[in-house]
Amino acid sequence: MKIAICGYGNLGRGIESAVRQNKDMELAGIFTRRAPETVKTCTPDLPVWHIDDILNHKDDIDVLIICGGSATDLPKMTPELAKNFNVLDSFDTHATIPQHFANVDAAAKENGNIALISGGWDPGMFSLNRLYASAILPDGKDYTFWGKGISQGHSDAIRRIEGVVDARQYTIPIQEALDAVRSGSNPELTTGEKHLRECFVVAEDGADLVRIENEIKTMPNYFADYTTIVHFISLEELKRDHGEIPHGGFVIRTGKTGFKGEHNHVIEYSLKLDSNPEFTSSVLVAYARAIYKMHKRGVTGCKTVFDVAPADLSPLSGEELRAHML
Repeated sequence: MKIAICGYGNLGRGIESAVRQNKDMELAGIFTRRAPETVKTCTPDLPVWHIDDILNHKDDIDVLIICGGSATDLPKMTPELAKNFNVLDSFDTHATIPQHFANVDAAAKENGNIALISGGWDPGMFSLNRLYASAILPDGKDYTFWGKGISQGHSDAIRRIEGVVDARQYTIPIQEALDAVRSGSNPELTTGEKHLRECFVVAEDGADLVRIENEIKTMPNYFADYTTIVHFISLEELKRDHGEIPHGGFVIRTGKTGFKGEHNHVIEYSLKLDSNPEFTSSVLVAYARAIYKMHKRGVTGCKTVFDVAPADLSPLSGEELRAHML
């Protein structure tokens, strides 16, 4: 199975690493908007091409993994590339997934290709667990907690403030809220009651720290509704102590069974990730295998994680899965 990468940032490098762990796959190459000669890969002699040349390699690629941003890249790139390739992406703007799906579905069906959108862990693995749990416990309630981990979007928002050199923002679940949910008491919780935000900020020399802290804490849609802690540190401390991109979280469903609803149940799925992009990449690579198998069976159009049978994710045969994992 020949995999190609479109975009070589943190996620693209994660794909490169993940493919090397799967013996039924090999990397065909990387496509980039940068000058190809400036891209230094971790794999010796791995071809790097400019994205303008991508159609010249159409026959050499089984699945193209698109590693762009959800805000502006993927809404354009995924439908366009789905016209000529089997593709998948990690589109994570939950509110606009239905529109993105419709656009990609139409494009993929034009030439009999298959696509999968919104692969990763949320959306992705967390989505699956919300579906499984709600189907099993229809009389219940879902809770999703994110963290402890770095929110790249919130970190970018801080970096846009005048006087800020760099920043990292951690989303942290509030333990009391987690405990209340796990107790099965079905609490009503606002987003601010479920998470707090801790910021590590490098400011320019002479910058007004009081103003910067106030701008962070009062920023609408990002921090205003949360308990927010701000630390000012040096650039050296930021690189030393906050250079990685950890993340994770919990999907919990509490529910009742019995003729009188007398029995309580809690389903919990959790992730603790040293590297958000590397784990997301590993999920995408597994789904690349799945859509490759599905396409070989004649399946076309856009899919999500809800449409993929678990067996298609695995390199093992049905006999092996039944013998060792069932």
